[in-house]
Amino acid sequence: MYLNCHTYYSLRYGTFSEVALLELARENEVARLALTDINNTSACLNFVRRAADFGIQPILGIDFRNGVDSCFVGIAKNNEGYRELNDFLSHHLHREKKIPSKAPVFQHAFVIYPFEKVLLNDQYHFSDHEYIGISVADLRRLPFSRLIEYKDKLVVLQPVTFRNKRDFNAHRLLRAIDNNVLLSKLPQEEQASPEEKMFPVRNLAEVFSEHSFILKNTEKLMQACSIHFDFSPERESQNLRTYLGSREEDEALLEELCQKGLPYRYPEVDDRIRNRLAKELELIRDKGFVSYFLINWDIVSEARKRGFYYVGRGSGANSIVAYLLRITDVDPIELDLYFERFINLYRTNPPDFDIDFSWKDREEITQYIFDRFPHVALLGTYVTFKSRGVIRELGKVFGLPKAEIDFLCEGHYNPSELDGVSLLVLKYGNLIKDMPNYLSIHAGGILISEKPLHAFSATHLPPKGFPTTQFDMVIAEDVGLYKFDILGQRGLAKIKETIEILALNRPEEYASVDIHDIKAFKQDPKVNSMIRSAQCMGCFYVESPAMRMLLRKLEVDTYLGLVAASSIIRPGVAQSGMMREYIMRHRNPGRAEEKGHPVMLDIMPETYGVMVYQEDVIKVAHYFAGLTLGEADVLRRGMSGKYRSREEFQKIKDKFVENCRRKGYEDSLIDEVWHQVASFAGYAFAKGHSASYAVESYQSLFLRTYYPLEYLVAVLNNGGGFYRPEFYVHEARMLGAVIHAPCINRSIAVNCIYGKEIYLGFAYLKELEARVMDRILKERKARGLFLSLEDFLDRVMISIEQVSILIRIDAFRFTGINKHELLWEAHLFLNKGNAIDHPKLFPPVHQDFSIPHLHSTELETAFTQWELLGFCLCSPFRLLKEPPKNDHGSKDLPRYEGRYIDIYGYLVTVKNTKTHTGKRMNFATLVDQQGEVFDTVLFPPVAAKYRFRGRGIYRFYGKVVSEFGFLSIEVMKMQKEDYIQDPRYAEMKTATQSRLLNDRREEVIDKGEEQEER
Repeated sequence: MYLNCHTYYSLRYGTFSEVALLELARENEVARLALTDINNTSACLNFVRRAADFGIQPILGIDFRNGVDSCFVGIAKNNEGYRELNDFLSHHLHREKKIPSKAPVFQHAFVIYPFEKVLLNDQYHFSDHEYIGISVADLRRLPFSRLIEYKDKLVVLQPVTFRNKRDFNAHRLLRAIDNNVLLSKLPQEEQASPEEKMFPVRNLAEVFSEHSFILKNTEKLMQACSIHFDFSPERESQNLRTYLGSREEDEALLEELCQKGLPYRYPEVDDRIRNRLAKELELIRDKGFVSYFLINWDIVSEARKRGFYYVGRGSGANSIVAYLLRITDVDPIELDLYFERFINLYRTNPPDFDIDFSWKDREEITQYIFDRFPHVALLGTYVTFKSRGVIRELGKVFGLPKAEIDFLCEGHYNPSELDGVSLLVLKYGNLIKDMPNYLSIHAGGILISEKPLHAFSATHLPPKGFPTTQFDMVIAEDVGLYKFDILGQRGLAKIKETIEILALNRPEEYASVDIHDIKAFKQDPKVNSMIRSAQCMGCFYVESPAMRMLLRKLEVDTYLGLVAASSIIRPGVAQSGMMREYIMRHRNPGRAEEKGHPVMLDIMPETYGVMVYQEDVIKVAHYFAGLTLGEADVLRRGMSGKYRSREEFQKIKDKFVENCRRKGYEDSLIDEVWHQVASFAGYAFAKGHSASYAVESYQSLFLRTYYPLEYLVAVLNNGGGFYRPEFYVHEARMLGAVIHAPCINRSIAVNCIYGKEIYLGFAYLKELEARVMDRILKERKARGLFLSLEDFLDRVMISIEQVSILIRIDAFRFTGINKHELLWEAHLFLNKGNAIDHPKLFPPVHQDFSIPHLHSTELETAFTQWELLGFCLCSPFRLLKEPPKNDHGSKDLPRYEGRYIDIYGYLVTVKNTKTHTGKRMNFATLVDQQGEVFDTVLFPPVAAKYRFRGRGIYRFYGKVVSEFGFLSIEVMKMQKEDYIQDPRYAEMKTATQSRLLNDRREEVIDKGEEQEER
């Protein structure tokens, strides 16, 4: 009897989930139920999936509204009707069109107009599929309305939005948030009626008993509705099922492509390769994944045609078929990649292919996919209300001052000391937390479907401009839609741009660089030496302090070592304590036999019996615990959080323990192994995935080794990396570059390099307008270099504020004139706030001005650079108020090992973390006075006493310690050093004081003269 039910996917309106709605319906003995969220279908698939668990027949529809103004409710008779509704809604969402008051003629859907809307409309003609909805509240007026005559068109339309008063209060708060108003100012018309509740069916029937025809009409309408989606494990994939049009053609093409790829990948083909290929092809055919591989092949083939760099990773990188199709560059034979992680007989979903493109190329390849295939959409996701965010929103709604909101967000309060309003903020914050706030886009998921995606949900059109589903990846997989991951990253752009810079800066060497010659890179002693010494600043995935520390501890100098390190660094391995154990076994091979279980060593000899890769979960579950490969894959998916049925996962866990006991393992061993599995399975990489990352790391390391300055310029031009831009500039200087501030005649928008001279780009000047930058570059290209400031002002339309920025950063230093004099000159040429806004017909006649001789200091320049660029180009140690008491640096750590050292460092980065007991501690990386990097650790007692207070120079006193050969400082004392006062403001202050003193003297003299006159 309920044809208008809302969940919290009626965004910032509804108050509970689709599962809670089903629970509510069961409590009220409802047998049939229509889900009709407001302009949204996010909950529909899961509503249908779960309805059977509650013994309820699901019906799907949409409550079409403009804001909160209800137009009509659409109810799908069947799947075709659901698609019609989605087509209609999507059309209006994409074009941001208002919903019309009159519904179109749906072929497979009913339309129900609210009683109130029909009363306001003079038209009383209704088609066969159209009805008038009567709520409990409407019944009072129905007998006095002409609509009582339309007995065959009246149905029950009792909205369901709340379960109780608390839900209604939460609804009002959500509406206030949505309208950005105080709760006390929320208009009545922006709220739902508190009567929008569900009643037991018998009560509802009793209320409508005097109008039994309404109940009969409603029952008839609901009986005419049926919706079905297959969620069974045996369901057929909903992805595009064929690439060429038939399975036979697809299978023939896949076989042909693999055979063509063999000579390229394997000059010598042996039985191991042939057998692996035959086994994979057979399984791919049996599981129906042929089109999935061909679509990925199509995408990467197009990328190569367009000259795009890409990296194929994910569990699909364990596949020789993917290697032969050039979807990945990881050789599964060389790495002995575990076939069953990629695919097995029990697997229902295709293997993961994450294809990374340059952030500059990703949108273009996405557009190609939308143009190439018939039914495509981006995968949606939900941005939910988070703890602090919802406290801030509710604080504003309740009218709390910002200071009180900040206090609540910090969480350091005693609830007994809070006032009533603050307690309400916290109470309803907990209720609203984790509700969906708005729809967004999955990081990289694209759906390519056999049938139109509106068969599954409506789509909206985010700023990216591509249709996006209103459901997420979990429910997509439930219904048989498996995403293609097309991701963007900056590492590939850095590699590509380095090659482009080389072509300009070192053309004689550019021709000899083959960035795809990975085999040569893996064997290059210089590259491997860089890895071993952890000189990886700017390099993909290996530049962070944690990775640098791990590489040093493991003494990594091989590709396989880097593959392992890429997965060991992931949170799970570290949290389980197995990172340390792996390092100890790596450095002392005898320890593996001493500490490792024979079965574990036999399963994972390459990693000393330690679980490092995601497929190790499958191996341990299969070989150690005796689970089937299918059960092992359920375990892996359950660990990663992608598996829906927690009940089924628990059964697998119980069987894991039971099988281990049957094998005679001690409970302590079982607990230890399970702890390892549980702690890291959701975070670890598949080995092929790690190997793909390592390939890109080797490419960037090769460029960093042989063309470091060009590579660092490319790093800076693509947004940097783990560190702030100033540290890549610093690294370039340490490697021999001469760094120049932006220059009118040498710089471009981004950074550029001439030989070993790097000119910072205009883009670093955050206050410089893009249009001004564009004018400068176009004028310089068209008519040559600027000869003077006057020449520049004659040729470029610019305001005094904008030219002042360029002068202050010393962009006219080629003139040899002090920038203070240039500022005077610019002010005399341009009226404040006015720009030259038209071309000159005749050469300008300049008047000679007499400008006083002015000068600037290096310190003034440094502070100006800090203000305009975000960092200075000199050593920050030169700006200290008091010079350092010593010159200790990274070079001194070996001789101080085991002893205490007093050292100064400029802060690079801080990692705040917590111990297993929840106490705060810090790891910090700094640059010493010689420009070298060193690391510190502040354990909880010290971290509680001393805090890092932003960027700057710190003085440390601590003990130099060594762990597996990696030196760091355990800090005992710390203080932040003061910089000198900014000389620009010091001079201004002095000038102001002098002026005030002179004014005071003149005032005294004037008064004295007045007294004499009297």
